[in-house]
Order: sequence, then C-alpha cells, then structure tokens
Amino acid sequence: MKKKQPLPRIGFLGTGWIGRHRLKAILESREAEVACIADVCRENASDAAKLAPGALVVDSLDALLELGLDAVVIATPSAGHCSQAVRALEAGLSVFCQKPLGRSAYEAQMVVNSARAANRLLGVDFSYRFTDAVQKMHQLVSSGELGEVYAADLVFHNAYGPDKAWFYDAELSGGGCLMDLGSHLVDLALWFFDYPQVRSVSSSIFSGGQRLKGGSGKVEDYAVVSLVLENGHAVRVACSWNVSAGRDAVIESSFYGTQGGVAFRNVQGSFYDFVAEHFRGTSAETIATPPDDWGGRCAVDWVRQLRTGGGSYNPQAENLVQVAAVLDAAYGR
Repeated sequence: MKKKQPLPRIGFLGTGWIGRHRLKAILESREAEVACIADVCRENASDAAKLAPGALVVDSLDALLELGLDAVVIATPSAGHCSQAVRALEAGLSVFCQKPLGRSAYEAQMVVNSARAANRLLGVDFSYRFTDAVQKMHQLVSSGELGEVYAADLVFHNAYGPDKAWFYDAELSGGGCLMDLGSHLVDLALWFFDYPQVRSVSSSIFSGGQRLKGGSGKVEDYAVVSLVLENGHAVRVACSWNVSAGRDAVIESSFYGTQGGVAFRNVQGSFYDFVAEHFRGTSAETIATPPDDWGGRCAVDWVRQLRTGGGSYNPQAENLVQVAAVLDAAYGR
C-alpha cells in the first residue's frame, strides 16, 4: 500500500481580514497544514488561531522562518511584500503573496528572480481569475469560439476607499486605486490575451478631480489606462475609489472578438456576485450566475500546486513582472 504523503506545512504572515479568509479556505481544502501564524497585531493573530488552533503563534517573520516550513502566505501591507517574499524564498519556502507582489516592476522582478534561483513556487492572489464567470469567459476566448479577440474594456469603481492609512501613502502602497484595483484588471487583460508584448501605455490619473503630478506624494483615486498590444489590439482599464457610482461597486470586463464577445459584471453593486454572458451579434446567453464562493480559490490552487508539485518554481511567475511593468508605465516611471 502506497504511503500517504504528508501535507505541506505553511505559515501565515499577516492575518487581517483577507489573510484569515485565505487561511480558512486553505484549511477547508485540506491541501495543507497551517502550522504557524505570525502577526504583530495580537488581536488578528488570536482571531486566526481560533481557525487553526493547532498552529504556533509567533510575532515576526524571523520566528516563522526558523520553523522549517514548506511555504508562507504573505498578507501584510504592500511595502513589505518584496522584502518579505525574498527573505522567505531565500530561506527555501514557497510563497503566496497578496497583490501587488511589489510596488514596482523592479521589486516584482527581485521576487521572481529569488523564486527562480531558489526553485520555489511563487503565486500572487489575483483572485478574480478564479470566479466561475471569468473562468467560463476565458475558456471561450481560449477555444477560439470568439474568433480573434481584438479589444477589451475593464472597469473597477469602488464607492469607498481603503480603511488603512498606508494605502494613501505612495511610498508605502506604490500607488492608489490603480495599484489596488487596476492591478486585477491589468492581470485579467494580459491573461486573456496570453501575455503579448505591450506596444504602448497611456494614462490619465486624478486625485480629488485634479490631474495628478509626479512627485506630489499623493495617490490617485481615479485612473484610465489605454494599452496597445503588439498586434494592435486595444485594452482600456478604468478604476477609482470613492466614486459616485450610484452603488457600492461597478466591476465589469468585456472582451470583443470577430465572431462574438464575452462580458462579466457584478450584480446590484455587489463585490462578490457576478454574471457572465456570451454575445453573438445582438443576442446574449448567460453562462454564469451567483452564488459562487470564489474568494479563496486562487490560494487553494496555489497550495494544491505546492502539494502535488513539491513546491518547484513555475515559469508562469515571469508574467507577474509584466503586470507590474504595465502599472509602472501607467504611472510614468
């Protein structure tokens, strides 16, 4: 009888709301053992420990790295992502990180280089890919059923802004709504088009209704970015915080091909419920509807790769740098 392989032992660095949500999803998947929780906030660590009562609670990355773990999930403020991920990778741990992987393409490249050198699995929580709606859209695009897909429009308007002060400090966050929300949209666009070269990037970025000037120290609360891909195909991305959208959020993505189109949109301002449609001329077929418990699927997919593949480097991590480079170009840096 074949001996059952032990589950990967993973730690969590940062256990605020999103960290605890991903922790719960991984526990429920039974793909890994949550062996350690590290958070400088005792209340967060205590709440996380209730979900994983067998996990050791420590107060630093240093302590976590001493435990001989297989991997770490990083859900800390953005400024720490690069250095924390590099340290973990150099210590031999695989890494799953909240977006952005880095505040710039330079930082993202540093992490990817470290993952390659250490031969460790690296993932970033671009969670919208794993909604049922987006998965079905991507299948239609990849199958060629839409013909040549040549244009895309992606939108994420949030009627609220983040509730943590560091989001509004450009040095700590790397940017405002474009980094926070637009990174998801850029990732989706490049993924759907299979990571082509980007010929040009242009942008209009605002703070408080005024065009944002470089070096101001402010972060944007409204951004529109236009990409021209290597074959001339066009992508438009728009995102905002605190916009008067008439609802909590507007989250939409549409892809248009020579033989049809696909689109998804949030339902009645929801941040979690989506409908997807397949267009043929003037007709529309619904291909995905709520409910869909998608929030933790990206983390579970990563931990499944960790379990089945031994945590080895996946070259698809290179694509994370391209996402960061587009954001850099949009910011003019």
